[in-house]
Amino acid sequence: MAYPTVSAPYGFKPINRFDGLPYAGATNQYPVTSGQAVYNGQVVAFVAGGTVSPVADLTDTEIYAVGVCVGVQYVNSLGQTVQAQYAPASGVSNVIAYVVNDPAAEFKVAVVNSSGVVTPVAGTLLNSNVLGYTGTGSATTGDINSGIQGSTAAAGATYLFRVTGLVPDTVDPTTGYYSEVIVKFNGTYHQQLSTTGTTT
Repeated sequence: MAYPTVSAPYGFKPINRFDGLPYAGATNQYPVTSGQAVYNGQVVAFVAGGTVSPVADLTDTEIYAVGVCVGVQYVNSLGQTVQAQYAPASGVSNVIAYVVNDPAAEFKVAVVNSSGVVTPVAGTLLNSNVLGYTGTGSATTGDINSGIQGSTAAAGATYLFRVTGLVPDTVDPTTGYYSEVIVKFNGTYHQQLSTTGTTT
C-alpha cells in the first residue's frame, strides 16, 4: 500500500495539545501591524505597540513567537468586514489575526531542506530542537508554505521549535523516514511564557 506523499510544505497546522488533550479550536484575536500581510499557518509574534507581525526569519536562533495565525478578519476597500484565510499588506484596514497562542499547542508541519523542498528525516529527530523554514504566502490559497528544517536538529540549541512527535502516516516504508512531524514552541521562546515583554 502506498503511503501518503507530502509534495510541499503547508505551514503549521494545530492538531492537539502537548498534554494529550485534543485541540478544540481556541484562538485569541490580535491586531496585525499595519502594512503586514499575514497568512494561514504563519508563525506570528508580538511587536512594540501591541500588534502582531509575521516572524521574519524562522531560521534565526533566539527568536520569540506568540503562536500561529489560523485566519483573519479585516475591513476591505468597500467598508465590508471580511473573514478570510489571509490579509494582504495593503488595501485593507483593521486587520485582526486569529492566533493559536496556547503554549501547549502542537502543530503538524512538513520537514524541508533550506530551499523548502520536502526532505524526509529519521525518527531520531524526535525531541530535538529545530529551526523553521520561513516560506512565502500564497494569495491564491491564503496559506504560507512554512516548514521545519530537519537538518538543523540540535539538543541544546536556542531554537524556536521542539519536535514532540512523528506522523506515522507519512513514513516511507523503504527508508523509515518521516515527511511530517509534530512540533510545539520551545520553552521560554513562547512570548507569553517569557519573563521579558515587548516594549510599548
